[in-house]
Amino acid sequence: MLAVVKTPHTELRIEGEDIPEKLLTWLDSEYGNVEVRDDDEMVIATETAWYKEAKATMTPGRRLRLRRENAGLTQAELGEAAGVSRKNISDIENGRRPIGKAVAERLATALNLPVGVLQRQW
Repeated sequence: MLAVVKTPHTELRIEGEDIPEKLLTWLDSEYGNVEVRDDDEMVIATETAWYKEAKATMTPGRRLRLRRENAGLTQAELGEAAGVSRKNISDIENGRRPIGKAVAERLATALNLPVGVLQRQW
């Protein structure tokens, strides 16, 4: 007979200046693989490699998709609110069609954004 027991993943996060060594030892004995990190180092987000890479690949269509998803809207819902077809929004988001000035204005209004957000580089 075979019995398989799967233990659930346990994630515990303790933050503070001085975490007692006794607590860390106990956690390691109970759960094993206790990881201690020092996350005090602050960085400027715009100087990170991640930001620079994301900025280089951000297109107007990707910005539109990001803003639409953050607003919790489907392409059809955004299209209805802006008076633009769902297919047109899909084509813009997938780079098959540029965002014209009039369409950008309607989309920005529907998303409650400044007009230039969808067209400018960030």
